[in-house]
Amino acid sequence: MKGFEHLQRELEEMKDNGTYRQLIPLESEQGSTVTIKGKEVIQLSSNNYLGLTSHKRLKGAATKAVEQYGVGTGSVRTIAGTLTMHEEYERKLAKFKHTEAALVFQSGFTTNQGVLSSMLTDEDVVISDELNHASIIDGIRLTKSGRKIYKHVDMDSLEEQLLASMDYRTRLIVTDGVFSMDGNIAPLPAIVELAEKYDALVMVDDAHASGVLGKNGRGTVNHFGLDGRVHIQVGTLSKAIGVLGGYVVTSETLKEYLIHKGRPFLFSTSHPPAVTAACDAAIDVLLEEPQLIEKLWENTKFFKDGLQKLGFDTGISETPITPVLVGDDALTHRFSDELFNEGVFAQGIVYPTVPKGSGRIRTIVTAEHSKEELATALSAFERAGRNLGLLKE
Repeated sequence: MKGFEHLQRELEEMKDNGTYRQLIPLESEQGSTVTIKGKEVIQLSSNNYLGLTSHKRLKGAATKAVEQYGVGTGSVRTIAGTLTMHEEYERKLAKFKHTEAALVFQSGFTTNQGVLSSMLTDEDVVISDELNHASIIDGIRLTKSGRKIYKHVDMDSLEEQLLASMDYRTRLIVTDGVFSMDGNIAPLPAIVELAEKYDALVMVDDAHASGVLGKNGRGTVNHFGLDGRVHIQVGTLSKAIGVLGGYVVTSETLKEYLIHKGRPFLFSTSHPPAVTAACDAAIDVLLEEPQLIEKLWENTKFFKDGLQKLGFDTGISETPITPVLVGDDALTHRFSDELFNEGVFAQGIVYPTVPKGSGRIRTIVTAEHSKEELATALSAFERAGRNLGLLKE
């Protein structure tokens, strides 16, 4: 079909540069190992931090909900798509997160879009960390507010932007709680102190901290003892929670406003019963099975230490997200392919997801991995790294 020639040329350029990648379908459930092209490999690219995608309590809750309520809701929340379980889950989530209220969206991406695009006008300004997630960036693009960027986790830079923004009605500081490509944690106490000094609001995207940091996985706000001092927390239900969706936990006022003004919430069908029931069961698991988070961090230390001892550069990671920095985009993908040949599925991340020249293999260990699997994976990294000249002999 004519009209897409320029797109095809760009795809061909990606192939020539070694950065073109095809989707890789899994042939098994998500676990510490997965089957790809008939081959069982160790999975190190999933966000399934606690193994909840296949937890028996979540599967049981989902199955029961389908039998009782069906497979879908048939409507958006504001017309006929709100089930009692939706509101019960939101109350449970708010209590878990120590906030007044919670509202669930269809994804973490749409949550950021819905919150930012609805609450900010040209009277306001949003002040964003330069390495914030794409969903935050796109949410900001949908606003008519002023926009300022501060250098990554640089509090002097943040203060400069706050001082330059004093004429706006509302100053909203937005940051990832855990940065998804580097695995470092935002300096939230310092951010909150500056916000309080300059009468600004704080919004934290805890997509990679929910279920990972804080007591029972409550996130970075709880991790730093800042409950009640952060105005807006956003997170996903598709990573450590193991299911699907996003959420905002905040004041009752903002929740009610988003119900009326948050376009992704207004114009998207509500979560199917199985999704909501499984997310509800996930909170019970977080509260009643804390050993999963303990195992996650034990595995993280083992694997991160092993990579560093081999001589790999893992950057500034402080969390289960552990990048193995390579640099060149094409070489990064070759490294990923070599790892697959060695029995490890670890995807390369290159531009435009990360800046040019900062390609990396982003690994994430989970609570499901055994020490034997992680040791095997480390051996694969060593062999692949030596084969490609990434490690010195």
